[in-house]
Amino acid sequence: MQTTEQTPQHHHDASRAAARRQQILNAAAQCFREHGFHGASIALISKTASMSPGHIYHYFENKEAIIAAIVAQDLESLLTLTAELRAACNVRAALIERAAEGVFDQLDQAGAALKLEIVAEAARNPHIAQIVREADATCRRELAITIGEIRRSTGHDDTPAAVGEMVEVLASLFEGLLLRTIRNPGLDRTRVAQRIQIAINDLLDQPG
Repeated sequence: MQTTEQTPQHHHDASRAAARRQQILNAAAQCFREHGFHGASIALISKTASMSPGHIYHYFENKEAIIAAIVAQDLESLLTLTAELRAACNVRAALIERAAEGVFDQLDQAGAALKLEIVAEAARNPHIAQIVREADATCRRELAITIGEIRRSTGHDDTPAAVGEMVEVLASLFEGLLLRTIRNPGLDRTRVAQRIQIAINDLLDQPG
């Protein structure tokens, strides 16, 4: 009987493939930031990644598939975060504490430039728009579960629509930081993070 046990060689090959794939994503992100989606050709990405265009196409069908992978990574990070928050003893305190990390992440100029480029392309490209909107829907659903749990723990009985509105406010706070770090790169990140923590705390106490 054949076994499905994976050999050390299989693990090595899988690890190597994952590293090559990440190498492509890192190079593509750099190219998208510096040249825009349309200016970042596969040839340019392959040069930046120090591999042939054929290697790029081995892992990704086209640039849209690369963007889908970048969006998926961001989504995975958020899903991990929401799972960690809901596992905390005090979900509200954990959310407010981790919000400061989120502010600093959003105010990273390199990351902001990439995210804004993807959103700009989504405004022009229906396929990219679908990728971005599906990821956003998943984010909103997970945040709604987290906020709903916090609100119920303090005696609030909210409708799904009310929780959804709170999610939109929270998303607007964080997504607005992408623009602020480009427009005002000298802003005081620590003070902004503190103010947003206060705003989130107030939001969680508002009537439904």
